[in-house]
Amino acid sequence: MSAHVFAIVLCAAALHAGWNALVRVGLDRLLAVTLIQVGAGILALVMLPTVSVPVAAAWPWLLLSAVLHVGYNVFLARAYASGDFGQVYPIARGSAPLIVALVGLMVLGDQPSLTGYVGVMLLTGGIWWMAVRGAGSTNLPRAGLTSALVTSAFIASYTLSDGLGARANHDAIGYVFWLFALNGLCMGLLLWAMRGRQTLAAIAGHYRVGLLGGAMSMAAYGATIWAMSQAPIALVAALRESSVLFALAISALFLGERLSRQRLVAGVIILCGVALLRLG
Repeated sequence: MSAHVFAIVLCAAALHAGWNALVRVGLDRLLAVTLIQVGAGILALVMLPTVSVPVAAAWPWLLLSAVLHVGYNVFLARAYASGDFGQVYPIARGSAPLIVALVGLMVLGDQPSLTGYVGVMLLTGGIWWMAVRGAGSTNLPRAGLTSALVTSAFIASYTLSDGLGARANHDAIGYVFWLFALNGLCMGLLLWAMRGRQTLAAIAGHYRVGLLGGAMSMAAYGATIWAMSQAPIALVAALRESSVLFALAISALFLGERLSRQRLVAGVIILCGVALLRLG
């Protein structure tokens, strides 16, 4: 992975942690997640005239990813309704890099170096250490843990789908705009079907947060998809989960959550994994 790709993915990780923290805007979690995804969809829709229509080979991946992102958003909202941001976020992100790395090796033929794979393992292990040991005496309810793990499976699935879709389209930025336009439409329709039109009034007053979070979400994932067209998907997917470090800082500095010694140890392990990914 080149230095500039590495730096861009780290910036994407920071943005990703930031928009996830915005889910705590005061709305219930499903409304907040939908607000941000609809905001991203509106911004993407504005940008569609500036990019080409995706090629035929990219459309199956786009449609599959739109469905996977809906599942991800729904279960992410359920997980955040059950526990602290600093605990749920690492669990939701923790298993995805390892799943992506294994599938990338066995199915896609991506071949990171041994150093890269050790970095993936360290990063994944550090994230899980932070989620489980870093929780202290606070236990995440079983429903929240289940939702976080299902979210992780959706993350791995859409990461692989979008990595392949961006490669097939040969235009990562165009792929991103179409993906977020579809995702925003799907999430808006889902919320309407589940809650009715009155929910639109509930989120309208928070439109600034929606647009800000949407811009952060689209920039973060757009940079990641572009990076997956430049470097092995497994390495990019793992490095993106360094967002857990940024989430740790946000939870302590802005959300008033406890920063335990165990979470700091986990942070050091994650940093070691990030360093090995740079070398790999």
